[in-house]
Amino acid sequence: HHSIAPAGTQEASADDLKVSTAGWTTDFTRHSVPLSEIRTGGPPRDGIPPIDNPRYVSLADADAWLAASEPVIAVAIERADSSIVARAYPLQLMVWHEIVNDMLGDTHVTVTFCPLCYSAIAYDRRLEPGDTIYDFGTTGNLRHSDLIMWDRQTESWWQQFSGDAIVGELTGAHLTFLPAQIISWSAFKEAYPRGDVLSRETGFNRSYGTNPYPGYDDVNSRPFLFDGSTDERLPAKELVVAVNIGTQGVAYPVPALHTARLVEDTVDNTPIVVLWQPGASSALDTSDLIDGRDIGQVGVFVRELDGRELTFSLSPDSRVIDAETGSSWDITGAATSGTLSGERLIAVPHTLVFWFAWAAFQPRGRLWNPADESNLK
Repeated sequence: HHSIAPAGTQEASADDLKVSTAGWTTDFTRHSVPLSEIRTGGPPRDGIPPIDNPRYVSLADADAWLAASEPVIAVAIERADSSIVARAYPLQLMVWHEIVNDMLGDTHVTVTFCPLCYSAIAYDRRLEPGDTIYDFGTTGNLRHSDLIMWDRQTESWWQQFSGDAIVGELTGAHLTFLPAQIISWSAFKEAYPRGDVLSRETGFNRSYGTNPYPGYDDVNSRPFLFDGSTDERLPAKELVVAVNIGTQGVAYPVPALHTARLVEDTVDNTPIVVLWQPGASSALDTSDLIDGRDIGQVGVFVRELDGRELTFSLSPDSRVIDAETGSSWDITGAATSGTLSGERLIAVPHTLVFWFAWAAFQPRGRLWNPADESNLK
């Protein structure tokens, strides 16, 4: 066993790697994490094939194969003219492909899903405006059980959960997160009537609609391919909502959100609201996605509009309303009725993720507790 030299030094050789370097042109002398933390998930490079030439279908067409409660990753981007362009990436496709290299409006996006962490994250494929458009694939490797991606331009390796390049030429670079949320198909249709949907015509033959990891999200089961010791504060497979703003990371346990339905908090001096509502099924529960248990859906937003802070609460009929105007808000942060109708809150990038993975990546992060004084109304 070699001792691991500090990140970025030449002595840490590829010998510390427990995964194959065959066929890779990656510069393994450059890395920001111990190479020994990387392990194989089984499949070879792009053995889980990314979708590079996505096709889209209309909401009406997708209705034929998507159930109302089925989970989709909703990515909505504001164009230069303030119009919203939205696309649904069904988890029934994402569990088989994990990465889609796409373009939404004027933005080059990569949409990702790591089934072993339940994390859905979208990024801008450019590090700087006008810069190289990177194309991402799956390395077949994992760290803390989380997907490690690679870019075809430099063969650097990237950590999905953080958006950081961790090995290779681009080590230290960081992808900008774009807001993405897992919501039900019915919520997507209601919020984005002009949106479209990633097509099942992917160019690959997979049994879409079935879950390759049945029972994986059982809260009492052990994480798969996870080396570290698990943080005992929550069950390893409990889902949390991870929010990172500035230098602060916070985890909101989904069962606690299920009870609270709405949490107002402040993260790195930014006032936020975390919304939870029922109606979206798990993609990693039963062997048929359509039968997955309801784990609900989440939205995270800045609770300010045009510089004015808003105060949210739940109406007796379970609508989210603001005290200032009495307007109603949906899970995508849009006002659906009242004087603010048509307005949108700024989305805060977040992801659902299993507790064990969040705790491994964020050992100094804050675990939100409903009993915290700071959160009492």
